[in-house]
Amino acid sequence: MSVTIKDVAKAAGVSVATVSRVLNNNAAVSDETAAVVNEVIKELGYSPNFLGRNLRKCETNNILAILPSTEHTVYSDIIKGMQDAAFPNYDILLSTSNSYLDTEMRLLEMLFNRTVDAAVLLGTQLDANALNDLNKRYNIALCCERVTDAKVLTVTINNEQAAYDAVKMFLDKGKRKIGLITTSGVTDAPSSADRELGYKRALADYGITSDEKYIFRCSYDYTDGRNGLKYFMSLDEPPEAIFCISDLLAAGVIKEALKNGISVGSELQVCGFDNISLSEMYTPGITTVSQPGYDMGRTVINKLLDNMHNSAFKNNDTIILNHSIIMRGSAK
Repeated sequence: MSVTIKDVAKAAGVSVATVSRVLNNNAAVSDETAAVVNEVIKELGYSPNFLGRNLRKCETNNILAILPSTEHTVYSDIIKGMQDAAFPNYDILLSTSNSYLDTEMRLLEMLFNRTVDAAVLLGTQLDANALNDLNKRYNIALCCERVTDAKVLTVTINNEQAAYDAVKMFLDKGKRKIGLITTSGVTDAPSSADRELGYKRALADYGITSDEKYIFRCSYDYTDGRNGLKYFMSLDEPPEAIFCISDLLAAGVIKEALKNGISVGSELQVCGFDNISLSEMYTPGITTVSQPGYDMGRTVINKLLDNMHNSAFKNNDTIILNHSIIMRGSAK
């Protein structure tokens, strides 16, 4: 027969409530008593029924993280930060929406039917009204991607300022013809739009009018970076520097440049975004904007847990973490 919590309490000479407190790491139990109870649990081979306990508590100790894609390695640091912040009391369940609204809503059913206690969206197809409505009834948060007018806990960086700083770096080096490789309107994420604004603002501050011919719109794919450089090289006056909204795009630009005998770092300077591991291993190393992915993951979970355990107040702030420019060989 299976061992019950009553058996443990009897063998340890304590009440069932005390055993329950020990199982829940309740500070009201002395270290000595906890040691005795844990030893009895070990001797008897007692295994608590966490599923039944969670159902009674209406908690699952699971937090859902929905990624728009698995292609962006920048998410790996964020997920690691989330997992470390959640441990040991919560588990992070990962799912991918592929940026489809129907898939995202199907995944959120886990929140609606209480299969998970909360959800973090690392990119969403939902608009501000839908998010605000969800946030009134459930514990949700945004990470990486903000949504304009969404009054929901959000952890991100200032993407516009980050792009501004990257383009200003080129301008301070005397570059005046600066290309931008960004996403098309169909696949635009808020961060992409913000980065384009930063690019244009930096040019304007130096008295340069943004020229659409120096903007190549595509997806995030490595081959799009190569195609972007092919396009820029077809212009009568190719750019002297290129700012890419992702490191994969920057890697594609550099690959195509080297294939065509273009000296990267002197003849053409390139800057990416995200500081993924590839950017350091590439030759030449990719100058890039670094996002504090791990800190973003830890912060969003810590703040979300505060919201989950504080019924009196819900933090709906947008928390902006610091970015930095990592200088490498592609922009000497």
